[in-house]
Amino acid sequence: MESTEVESDILRRVRTLLRELDGHHPSCQHDRGMLRWTLHKKIDQNPSSSSILVRILVKELERAERGDFRHYIIPLLHTLMYTLIKAPCISDELCSRVYDFCKKLLTLPKPFCTIGLDYAVRLKMERAAPGMLYQRMVISEQSLKSNPYPYQEKIFIFADPELLSEAICNALVTDTRAAQLSQSPRVCMCYVIIHAMQAALGEGCDLSGLRMSLQDMPMSEVEHWFQQVVAAVECAGSEASVDREQHVERLEKIYCALLGSLPPGDAPLGRLQDIPLPNPNISFHLWKEDDQLWKELVLFIRPLSQSCEPDRLSQDLDNFEIQDIISECECCEQTRFSVLSTDSGIERDLPLAAEEPFAPCSADTEQSRLQRKGGIKKKPSPLESMAFLQAGCNGPGAKPAAKPQKRTGVPAKPPAPLQRLHTARVVLLGDDRLLGRLAQAYHSLRKRETRRVFLTPRLNLQFYYIPVVTGQRSAPTAATHAAAGPEELCEVAGYLGRADPWYESNINTLCHMIPKLATMPSSPSKHLVTDLFITDVIAYYVRMGAQPVCFQVYAVKVFFNDPALEPAEDVFLTELCAQVQESISHRELSLTKKKTTLEGPGIDLAVTYKKVVVSERAKEVSVSLRSTGLVMKAIPADEAEDLLCLNVNVTEIIKINNLSGRSFSAVANRLKTRDIKIRSTEQRPFTVCLDKDSRRTYRNVISVEVSPCLEPSYCLQKTRTMKSSVHEAEDVGLVKYMPKSLLLPINTFAGVIQ
Repeated sequence: MESTEVESDILRRVRTLLRELDGHHPSCQHDRGMLRWTLHKKIDQNPSSSSILVRILVKELERAERGDFRHYIIPLLHTLMYTLIKAPCISDELCSRVYDFCKKLLTLPKPFCTIGLDYAVRLKMERAAPGMLYQRMVISEQSLKSNPYPYQEKIFIFADPELLSEAICNALVTDTRAAQLSQSPRVCMCYVIIHAMQAALGEGCDLSGLRMSLQDMPMSEVEHWFQQVVAAVECAGSEASVDREQHVERLEKIYCALLGSLPPGDAPLGRLQDIPLPNPNISFHLWKEDDQLWKELVLFIRPLSQSCEPDRLSQDLDNFEIQDIISECECCEQTRFSVLSTDSGIERDLPLAAEEPFAPCSADTEQSRLQRKGGIKKKPSPLESMAFLQAGCNGPGAKPAAKPQKRTGVPAKPPAPLQRLHTARVVLLGDDRLLGRLAQAYHSLRKRETRRVFLTPRLNLQFYYIPVVTGQRSAPTAATHAAAGPEELCEVAGYLGRADPWYESNINTLCHMIPKLATMPSSPSKHLVTDLFITDVIAYYVRMGAQPVCFQVYAVKVFFNDPALEPAEDVFLTELCAQVQESISHRELSLTKKKTTLEGPGIDLAVTYKKVVVSERAKEVSVSLRSTGLVMKAIPADEAEDLLCLNVNVTEIIKINNLSGRSFSAVANRLKTRDIKIRSTEQRPFTVCLDKDSRRTYRNVISVEVSPCLEPSYCLQKTRTMKSSVHEAEDVGLVKYMPKSLLLPINTFAGVIQ
């Protein structure tokens, strides 16, 4: 009877979740996003009901596949997989049903087939080695040392202190710190051991005895048994010849060794118990410096505590840089001297050969063939030093600190390929203005990686976005849409919510919920809600949101009316707004007033753009018009529109002659383009604001050029190819296989559902 009531309650909760996706549940609009969280918390309180929830979700998935409910599939599948990862024990029969359903998704278009394939691969490993998904998630998120699975993950939350209130920032800092206090490496290792035993042995596992045995062990023994369990689970998941029964036998031996005095089979039986899934490693950062993102990523791969000694950084930097400069020719095998040049150009001033002889390389000079003599040394900062970066590459495929001497008859050992053992999950909290800063930082990072590759082959970089809108703290201007509502400042979030209903239900609801929870009065219940809900939702988002939506980054070149000023180059992601500049000199103002009475408000503009047509054939159009301003939107209002296209809305002033006199009317023109040039023909300046951010406003602008931002690595390879090829107009060789445009990927649960 009790089981029937539990099943009815879970079924009711799942059906309510599906009605929320249809938008047919207006009474719970203020609680959207809480339904999924309360469902998982209900299962955590009663772990034995995990199988009931999985069985119900499988039935709903099969029903959604048969009927016209395809938009249910991805939310139900994410809910099911999250339940499987956290569940203490799931039967092989249920896993087999989920696995068969995921294989059916391979016949559907993206993103269904992509998600189905990913989950099918995971389920195949989980069936062979129960508890493997939980184990890998805890090891990577907690950065536990493990040779069989050496991957590490970290969540970086970035917020702009100029855009979020101090109360929200303080609340988020408090919550992220509190999430880390309840866990330690020892506790997480014990969780992995206990979960693996319960997943394999089921209700026959004596959890109380296992916990007591681990609690009395010293840390070294806990680490030993943790490594044993990890090796057994990874071995079963990777080897095709190992079946589920062999895996259970291996863990039974470890289980008996852990319990010690208890003989096999005499352990008391009990119900399944919940083993918590620890909160991931989260750090909160106030984005105050432009290159702060790059610095945090470098420190994640190579912490400062493991860096070189500061006194040796300069010398190590010299040794490191020269390895990329010295070629393999025989003349480079000799020791060189880098000196401050005092050559006068007169032959008699040159030193005699006997004064500075060149000695061949020996064992003493093997580690440093370039020696600085009499030069001026600049002591670099530890973070900017390339020796600091290189010192962090001690893992597989690491480049040695110095180039070994080439010996005759000894073949050179090829370097091992680099592995992306680190995953940085960058979560942005804010509105479109913060995403504009992210586009700038991402473009800068890609340019830095083009000059000297370091992060790209070693780091898997993922971006996530949670919209949060509060009263802006900076002084508003007309160009920043200060009077606009949250919808205007969160166009990216609106687009992602329309494209992915599960993102709309779980993430977009945080836009108003985070400020509300942050301003609640301090109370035990308040801390309970924020610690659990906000942290859990962020963790759920980064764990299950793996489908990127790629946004085009646009390059901007701004020309000023002062010829002495160099053109400024920048990028934007969401919007460019241009308006007639009001503050001009008195002389210009008097001339402008006379001309305005004749020509009307606004300024004369020459607009040249490439028209976007269905046939994809570029057609260049040039027009002259009088306008008071224009807005370029890179985010479409409808998810069905092309995401790689600019919608330019120009306010054109039309002169009308009638019997009562001359009048003017404003007409809205809309252009669709990817490249556009705008120039003021009467030399009157205008202002340009990027991504609705008043801090990114350019004044006294006379001309502006906008085009899709090119990938820096593509530009470099294109330049190299053009030097050796006569085909300058077309991509040849390696260039045609490289991504041309710079796209900013933001992860959601489903991507764009067609």
